[in-house]
Amino acid sequence: MPQKKIALINDITGFGRCSIAVMAPVVSAMKIQAVAVPTAILSTHTQFPEYYFDDYTPKMRDYIQTYKNLDMSFDAIATGFLGSEEQVDIVIDFIRTFKKPGVFTLVDPVMGDDGLLYKTYTPALSEKMKGLVRYADILTPNLTELCALTGTEYRDGNFNNTELENLCQQLSAQGPEHIVVTGIHCEDRQIMNFVYSKGEKPKTVMVDRIGGDRSGTGDVISAVIAGMYLNGHDFYDSVKRSAEFASKCVAYCEEQHVPTHWGLSVEMFLRDLMED
Repeated sequence: MPQKKIALINDITGFGRCSIAVMAPVVSAMKIQAVAVPTAILSTHTQFPEYYFDDYTPKMRDYIQTYKNLDMSFDAIATGFLGSEEQVDIVIDFIRTFKKPGVFTLVDPVMGDDGLLYKTYTPALSEKMKGLVRYADILTPNLTELCALTGTEYRDGNFNNTELENLCQQLSAQGPEHIVVTGIHCEDRQIMNFVYSKGEKPKTVMVDRIGGDRSGTGDVISAVIAGMYLNGHDFYDSVKRSAEFASKCVAYCEEQHVPTHWGLSVEMFLRDLMED
């Protein structure tokens, strides 16, 4: 059987373990070839006091045209942070071109956190991201992004499972078959991941909350989900594996006093993702 390939549409950061820089080794450990489609190139990510940033938008169409000319194919497509309306249009064109039968798309709508959208997210860009949802088979929003995509007022920790299910149903009706609402903080120092699939009863994956929020955690979770699902595991098991893997990495970082903006030390546990 030919080796599977996944297109990772995200930024590339040299130091800080986020986006493609962390997603590529994760899927590679799962015996999947990672193909980078950069949206920007950074020396360090934006949580550092200093960073170099190169917006790759003007180069993306020519970069992608090579793959079109070569008639390349992918088994999955995963999208992450997008910084402009034009980038969303480029990504939609990429999906329309390369999403053949049997290919799935995972969209991580990286829009904000803690009830606030990122400064780059204008109302126009937010509307564009809502349009990208239609092209997703798997959607991985956090609670802030779930609210933004459904036009719901954000209430930290005050959504019950029925409300979460209703919001997921709204998004699923637009296209996604599977949705996981990640990183919902619970009262007893736990984090809930709310797992929704069309036609199935929702489930939850609970993990202990260890330390503070760490940069790149969402990228790691999305990469594990994409890799597991591409390797034939069902969606719930993929989410469960991703949460367990991220928790293991976070625990190590806390023990070793790794700064939160340095991301997750995935290198220590990549062997755990390998399958016979």
